[in-house]
Amino acid sequence: MGAEQTADGATPGSVAELRARFRTGKSALLQSFAQARPSAAAATGLLRGLVRHVDTTLAAAWAHAQMPPAAALVAVGGYGRGELFPHSDVDVLVLLPSEVKRSRGAGASDGRGGPGTPGDALRAAIERFVAACWDIGLEIGSSVRSVEDCLDESQRDVTVQTALLEARRVCGSARLFRRLCETQAQAMDPRAFLRAKTLEMQQRHTKYEGTPYALEPNCKESPGGLRDLQVVIWVARGAGLGRTWSELAGKGLITAFEASQLAKHEGTLKLIRARLHAVAGRREDRLVFDLQTAVAESFGYRATKEQRSSEVLMHRYYWAAKAVTQLNQILMLNIEERVTGSETVPMRPITARFFDRAGMLEVASDDLYLQNPHAILETFLVYQQTPGLSGLSARTLRALYNARNVMGAAFRRDPINRELFMDVLRQKTGTTHAMRLMNQTSVLGRYLWVFRRIVGRMQHDLFHVYTVDQHILMVVRNVRRFFIPEHAHEYPFCSQLAAQWAEPWLL
Repeated sequence: MGAEQTADGATPGSVAELRARFRTGKSALLQSFAQARPSAAAATGLLRGLVRHVDTTLAAAWAHAQMPPAAALVAVGGYGRGELFPHSDVDVLVLLPSEVKRSRGAGASDGRGGPGTPGDALRAAIERFVAACWDIGLEIGSSVRSVEDCLDESQRDVTVQTALLEARRVCGSARLFRRLCETQAQAMDPRAFLRAKTLEMQQRHTKYEGTPYALEPNCKESPGGLRDLQVVIWVARGAGLGRTWSELAGKGLITAFEASQLAKHEGTLKLIRARLHAVAGRREDRLVFDLQTAVAESFGYRATKEQRSSEVLMHRYYWAAKAVTQLNQILMLNIEERVTGSETVPMRPITARFFDRAGMLEVASDDLYLQNPHAILETFLVYQQTPGLSGLSARTLRALYNARNVMGAAFRRDPINRELFMDVLRQKTGTTHAMRLMNQTSVLGRYLWVFRRIVGRMQHDLFHVYTVDQHILMVVRNVRRFFIPEHAHEYPFCSQLAAQWAEPWLL
């Protein structure tokens, strides 16, 4: 064993030595992160540092187990992406050539082969490798497959296909790894993959109540969390549209400004998740009450008379999650148009400024709001007044996102804008939907500056189940229901009083 070397030329040593080296290296990385100024750069440095450290350790364990040179060790999932949070699982694939896999299968199936048979020798090496990883302290999730196995599994399970999309060779046969990548790329069906990941995202959002504003959000899985950003990159990669925000910008899917915003908010979420793992001392992706204060204090936030330190942290989280939700929606719609070819769907004119494109409200030009700021609030009035519309198109969402700086003090004082806003309130139907849409697109907070101050504002009391802005919109919805005859059975007395109001919009 002393003569064997890892991929980077280091002598593997005993499992005990590897365990000591791994623990010492990981502790040093975590200590450096804890002492560093809380920043996205510090979080990125930690995530990449952990990947490099695990790469070296796995390569040494691979050599220690005397794995055959024709096999390859492949990082998949988040580890394959080059990101490891302090207590995330390390997902790996032991990739075997088809002929070796068959001999292993034969030896394993009959159970009679002697210790010298190829199947038994390989099985023993794999068992040594996996056991060494756990003894070292690496919490690995491992699978053993051939290229053909990977293809079969990925065709049946989109989760496996997604994990392999981010595959990265750690050590072993580069030729075999290239074959895996080529096979997976040839088998990729961008439309089917997009449909599967979109459905998966919708189901995940439903599981987390469809809101980024829960009291104890999951900073990875909740709407507006890191998973929403990963989904965008996955479907873009599956369609050959790019692997990074800058590549997506180069393909015209996002603007340079949007790319910078995505990188900024992704950095915030990664920093919060990394701090959460470090404070919890375990894999914990939920910002539970018991940990919020400790995480906030690790950022240097301190309680004041006005708010707790945890409320400052959560305010920062909710703003990032809200922006991610907006940008995710824009990008997913844009990618869907590219993949399905729905960019060419004919449009029906609604007004001179707006069109109906397959049930989505579309602006007549990308710079509509910059040239005519009054059209910003008109968007929501047209949305209310036009039957059959189910939302805003990617082009409209992008135009609103890039017109936020237009909505300054002069915009708020403009009497035409005030009348448009009041018209939205005066409509007999759709007010709640319009208000929520205005909040999602940041228009409500830009027009009502006092409302902006409560967007993403958490108050830890028994009354607020959501952030203050979401709570107020819930109240608006409930009050609106008093004026709708179909809901009279819910609160008969309130509905009876409401029926006597000639101008409910005043309330």
